[in-house]
Amino acid sequence: MDSGSPTSGSLPAAVAAFRRRYRLEHVGAGYRGWLHLGFTVTVCVVAIGWCVAGLEQIKPLEWLTVPITFLYANLVEYLGHRGPMHHPKPGLRLIYDRHTRQHHRFFREDAMAFESPRDFKAVLFPPALIVFYLLAFAAPAGLLVSWIFSANAALLFVATAIGYFLNYELLHFAYHAPRDTWVARLPMMARLRGLHTLHHRPELMQRYNFNITYPIGDRIFGTLYRG
Repeated sequence: MDSGSPTSGSLPAAVAAFRRRYRLEHVGAGYRGWLHLGFTVTVCVVAIGWCVAGLEQIKPLEWLTVPITFLYANLVEYLGHRGPMHHPKPGLRLIYDRHTRQHHRFFREDAMAFESPRDFKAVLFPPALIVFYLLAFAAPAGLLVSWIFSANAALLFVATAIGYFLNYELLHFAYHAPRDTWVARLPMMARLRGLHTLHHRPELMQRYNFNITYPIGDRIFGTLYRG
């Protein structure tokens, strides 16, 4: 299992070598990990706040949008991870390369923690992809929900979807933080982190524990593995 605060000297040789190569090829001199994380949090919080500010006289049935969207997002997370993130698909090869060929080689069960903020790039979604997600998915889907149901339902859908994405990013970040940091000691973190750590075993990563957040999809499809 991973240690508290890894150094290159304590990492498996293959992981240490890949990390050095990844940083040279993919992490520019101007990259700032905390700015990357701050951008993700700020954009998501502002978008959620904008949605909440637009809500008016919510009807009881409209509140059902929140749990339905949460479950939908969990299944999208599961299927996206089990599918194109771990199996190359036409037109989606970049997703497979970034996840399986980079992320899973940067982090293994015995080397789960990042070493510095410059390693955040191997964990967080690229800022451009976040903007693309908001403009190409959240906004059009919200307009469709508004047309079919109501403006309140649309705002609740978008706010919940973005909130779920932010939750995904922060949990995934916490799983790869050193074990001696406060974030790794949050309630439920040991259990969720343990499931994700098992997923990073090379022999298990294409078969088990595809939910990054809460293992609802894994329970439904029988891919939950506790070790």
